[in-house]
Amino acid sequence: MGRLIVNADDFGLTPGVNRAIAELHRMGVLTSASLMARGSATEEAIAWALQTPSLSVGCHVILLDGLPALSPLTGIPNLADAVTGRFRPSLPNFLHAVHRSWPSTAPLPLEDEIEAETAAQIALLQRRGLRLTHIDTHKHAHMFPAVLRPVLRAARAAGIPAVRNPFEPAWSRRATPRASLLRRIQVGLLPRLQPAFLRIVAEHGLATTDGALGVLATGTLDLAAIRSLAQNLPPGSWELVTHPGYCDSDLDRVPTRLRSSREIELHALSKLASQAGLELIGYAQLATIQDAPAPHEPVK
Repeated sequence: MGRLIVNADDFGLTPGVNRAIAELHRMGVLTSASLMARGSATEEAIAWALQTPSLSVGCHVILLDGLPALSPLTGIPNLADAVTGRFRPSLPNFLHAVHRSWPSTAPLPLEDEIEAETAAQIALLQRRGLRLTHIDTHKHAHMFPAVLRPVLRAARAAGIPAVRNPFEPAWSRRATPRASLLRRIQVGLLPRLQPAFLRIVAEHGLATTDGALGVLATGTLDLAAIRSLAQNLPPGSWELVTHPGYCDSDLDRVPTRLRSSREIELHALSKLASQAGLELIGYAQLATIQDAPAPHEPVK
């Protein structure tokens, strides 16, 4: 059986999300969490993470549907809206802007802005004393090469050793029973981007997993889905992407499509420890297992 990183996204989104992550880590189930630099409960998440070195903590880079770390007016005028002060609200809006910007005549091409914003979000967390073990992006925006390259440059410069492989393998999609047909089609089309992703990651010298599990099941990740994925886990290193949390008044005030499903995931993940023979690792162990090149080696 393979090795599994159980990672929770949206660390720092709300106190209820933080509490769920802390509970699952204490159970010995959740090994990693991806922290938002500008979530409403980021300060609480940082304080808890600093007291919990056994948890691998990464930077959950927000490039859409959230607040930037840099000024929309002077730092990232093409990436964020100067009127609202926020990023574009959806992945299609964001990708449309990315597509329009190459080649760009703007003073700062969008790729430079993505790198600068990613670096700023990483720096916000590292200045608080966190040793970041990995990087990923909201909505898996880094699956696209034009986003991946600047994100990796920023991660590499900050000494971050690993990045999420956001592509879900066919065996995992087959083991996910409840996803809608539309969601299945969308996720099924994405692996065609994986060869370019792996090549670019290798060029930048970061470690990554063999793939992400639970992407298709986002919003429907229940006990049956988690058991199915765990029982079908092949050799290799894999990441289970999760979004646990408590559905409370704090979450009601946050724009997110994942609400009641967070408590379902919390309950399902709490049963994962009983899965016999499952080897759980954190992102902190991934680079060592893969013997990845040092992040500061020259890019070939």
